[in-house]
Amino acid sequence: MSCYLCKSNKYSKRPGTVRDNPNIDVLECNDCGLVYLSSLNHIQERHYEESNMHDGDLDIEKWLEETQFDDERRYQFVRERIVNKTILDFGCGIGGFLNKAKQSASVADGIELEEALQSSFKERKLNVFSSLDKAQKENKKYDVITAFHVVEHLQNPKDTLKELSIMLAPKGEMIIEVPNSDDVLLTLYENEPFQNFTYWSQHLFLFNSKTMTALVEQAGLKLNWISHIQRYPLSNHLYWLSKGEPAGHKNWYFLNNNKLNAEYENQLALIEKTDTIIVGVSK
Repeated sequence: MSCYLCKSNKYSKRPGTVRDNPNIDVLECNDCGLVYLSSLNHIQERHYEESNMHDGDLDIEKWLEETQFDDERRYQFVRERIVNKTILDFGCGIGGFLNKAKQSASVADGIELEEALQSSFKERKLNVFSSLDKAQKENKKYDVITAFHVVEHLQNPKDTLKELSIMLAPKGEMIIEVPNSDDVLLTLYENEPFQNFTYWSQHLFLFNSKTMTALVEQAGLKLNWISHIQRYPLSNHLYWLSKGEPAGHKNWYFLNNNKLNAEYENQLALIEKTDTIIVGVSK
């Protein structure tokens, strides 16, 4: 199977398993470093339209609660960039971030495939298109287009980024957030329980700074900046290393100290091994 980015046929199998499909391998390109699944055709658009991302169990209130922390983090990250600007959130999920963005932006639209959410969007007065095609037909231009943990789900992310860029205003910017394939638990710490937990059949690709740069350039776009973000705190990592289980930030909450976590994030960012990367992209 050739690499999506550099077309190399040389790859290695990464340690770990795909948690919901052990028949799929996690591969890493020996030449460019892209991490990808050995099968890319098992997820189709209807999978997301029919709420299969949630195994058919769509609890809107629970979803809003679960995403609240990230929604606020992302809003604070982009808040100054979107004041009195137009924004489009691609793959907006339940719409928690979009609802916050409305506080600052002059226009805040979304795109979300999941059909079961459309009635909820209308109730909460969120303008969300059910497909990229429908959004494009409006011929709107946006100052900021966001895509939070969406690109890794796409079978052809280069083409999607190209299509999204058409909707950018002349001086507009796309802000893309993805999981980092160089996550310290996967690489430096080589934590086996985490390696068997984090890979998911719906994450077709995982990017690091190098491969995300290549993706953006191959889409014919310009990379403006890269930021390394640590979503999960030190308590979570210590719990993985000690217990081999998730939820350490909840179970060992006594370690949750803002100053300590900020310093840990800074140190991981220096070696580019945070769990998340965010990039700014323009035409």
